[in-house]
Amino acid sequence: MKTISLLGATGSIGTQTLDILRTHPTEFNLAAMSVGKNIELARKMVGEFKPELVSVQDYQDCVTLKAEYPNTKFTFGIEGLIEVAVYDKSNILVNAVLGSVGLNPTLQAIENGKIIAIANKETLVTAGHLIMEAAKRNNVPLLPVDSEHSAIFQALQGEKERNIERLIITASGGSFRERTRQELENVTVKEALNHPNWSMGAKITIDSATMMNKGLEVIEAHWLFDMPYEKIDVLLHKESIIHSMIEFHDSSIIAQLGTPDMRVPIQYALTYPERLPLPSSKRLNLANVGKLHFQEMDVERFRCLRFAYEAGKIGGTLPTVLNAANEVAVASFLEGKIRFLQIEDLIEKALNSHQSIDYPSLDTIQEVDIETRQFVHSLL
Repeated sequence: MKTISLLGATGSIGTQTLDILRTHPTEFNLAAMSVGKNIELARKMVGEFKPELVSVQDYQDCVTLKAEYPNTKFTFGIEGLIEVAVYDKSNILVNAVLGSVGLNPTLQAIENGKIIAIANKETLVTAGHLIMEAAKRNNVPLLPVDSEHSAIFQALQGEKERNIERLIITASGGSFRERTRQELENVTVKEALNHPNWSMGAKITIDSATMMNKGLEVIEAHWLFDMPYEKIDVLLHKESIIHSMIEFHDSSIIAQLGTPDMRVPIQYALTYPERLPLPSSKRLNLANVGKLHFQEMDVERFRCLRFAYEAGKIGGTLPTVLNAANEVAVASFLEGKIRFLQIEDLIEKALNSHQSIDYPSLDTIQEVDIETRQFVHSLL
């Protein structure tokens, strides 16, 4: 039996991870988990899965839950996240938290020899060099949970990385893929959250609409697969049936296909190198699909994708700025403080105001993250 520590249990990836544990109770055990502010859902999870350790975001919630569940250990805050990540009775960390808060717990888990199933893009975007160096030094596998990176990882099985010509990451285009930039001037939060293919959390759904999500995935792929940015392409594919592809230098292309269901890549990360049945997942019927559509990405239409390529190529602390500015801007849009296209404007101003620092330490990354958030808030 594999024992799991789960960061972000009440989020979209977290709840689907628990679906897998529920489906395979003899294969997996939840030893520790972290939750945010959804305490009602957390109560249900504690009652069902009975983790030994639970971290919450706020101190008062920690006090309340301790009184309700005396046989469970509760903690809180960033130290609580780290405690869950390194919990000695778990051997796999599923990092499904949102944002750069997942960075330090992941580094600590790697230093403690945990297998990392990573769904937290921001960890690799902001500190890919630190994560990959630590993983190599500790001989710790990083198993991708994002559907695109899982697709590449699956397609690479049995292949030699030296034979790769390029990675092709597919993108659905998000909620506004049919609209011109002029038509995006006054779109609402409700419209932006209406993703055509996937059921995801609010922040990642907005990132999909701006195409920042795909930009973050490009930076993530650069680190996970040690691939230069010039060999990572993004292809618009509306159906989200092909999750990503690899082209080899003999012109062969291997693609991974499936219905849009995040439980498939989550389960593959948990079971690798084996596979388990997933009876609740809808089977792909290509005859019913009929046609698949593709088109080139327009980086002027989707400016956030261009920002990500540029920040990734320059490297240093610029991807940290990209991510921090985007998190503040998206949160501001969701709160109704700015218009949709202003997300791009705020990110661009933050990038242009920053002088990148090469090979940053964890402390430097965290300082730049804070400074960038303060800068973007000052523009609102």
